[in-house]
Amino acid sequence: MKERHFSFLKFFIFIILIISLIVAYGFLIEPKLIKVKEYKIAVKNLPNNFDGFKIVHITDIHFGRVFDIESLNKLVKSINEQEPDIVVLTGDLIDKDTKMTSELSSKISNSLSKLETKAGKYAITGNNDLNFDEWTNIISGANFINLNNSYDEIYKNGYESIFITGLSTEKDKLNVNEKLKTPIEYLNSFEKNGPIYKILLIHEPDTVDEITNNPFDLILAGHSHAGQVRLPLIGPIFLPDGAKKYHESHYKIENKDLYISNGLGVSNFNFRLFNTPSYNVYRLVKGSE
Repeated sequence: MKERHFSFLKFFIFIILIISLIVAYGFLIEPKLIKVKEYKIAVKNLPNNFDGFKIVHITDIHFGRVFDIESLNKLVKSINEQEPDIVVLTGDLIDKDTKMTSELSSKISNSLSKLETKAGKYAITGNNDLNFDEWTNIISGANFINLNNSYDEIYKNGYESIFITGLSTEKDKLNVNEKLKTPIEYLNSFEKNGPIYKILLIHEPDTVDEITNNPFDLILAGHSHAGQVRLPLIGPIFLPDGAKKYHESHYKIENKDLYISNGLGVSNFNFRLFNTPSYNVYRLVKGSE
C-alpha cells in the first residue's frame, strides 16, 4: 500500500512539473519568439516585372505588452533580411494598455523607419490603435502610407500596377462599404488596362463577409492571434469578436485569397502556447491559380 501511495505521489509531482514547465514556456519563452511563414501565390497573367514580387505582412505587435524597442528592432532586422518589395501592417501596432509618451512614440517611429522596402510601406489601424492619437504620427514618421479607407498603386519597371487599399478597424463604427466606395469607384473607372492585381488590407478578418462588392484578389488580415493559445485536437481557445469565423491561416473565398497572420504580440495576457508569434511573407509568381 505504501509503495502504491509513493508511486501515485511521484506521478502527481511529475504531472505538476510538466504543467509548470508548459505554463512557464507560455509566459516566458514562446511570446518572445518570431517565426517566418512563407507562402507562394500563383497569379494568372502576372507580368514578368512583378514575378517574384515579395510582400511582408506584419500585424498585432501590441507594442508595450511583450514587445519593446529591443524586440521591435529585432523584428525590423529580420524583415530587412527578407528584402521585401512592400511591407504591410494590418493593425494593432500598439497595445491598449501601453502608457504612451512622446518619447516612446518617437522611438517606435524611428525603429519602424529602418524597415527597408523597394516599393513602399502601408499601414491601417487595429482596434487597439484607436486609443492613441500618436498612431498617425508614428506611421507617418516611419514613412508608412496611411491606407485607412484610401488606396495606392504600385509600379515596378513598367506601366502595369498592383492596386492596394485598406480599411480602418471596424471599431470606428463606419460602414464597411462606404469606406470602400472611393477605392472601388476608382477600380470601376477602368474599362480595360486597369491594375493587374488588387490587394485589400483589413484588421478584423470577419469584415470580409460585409463587403458587398468585392473585386479584390488578395485580402490580408490580422486580429485573430490564431486564438493565442492552441491546444492539440482542440484548436484555438481565445478568438476575439471580428475573428470568430475566419481565424486560420488561409481561406479561399470565391477565388479570392484571404490570409490571416497569427500576429507578433499578445493581447490581454502575456501568454501564447503552441502558437508561435510570426509574420507572413507572400511571393507572387506567374502561374495558374
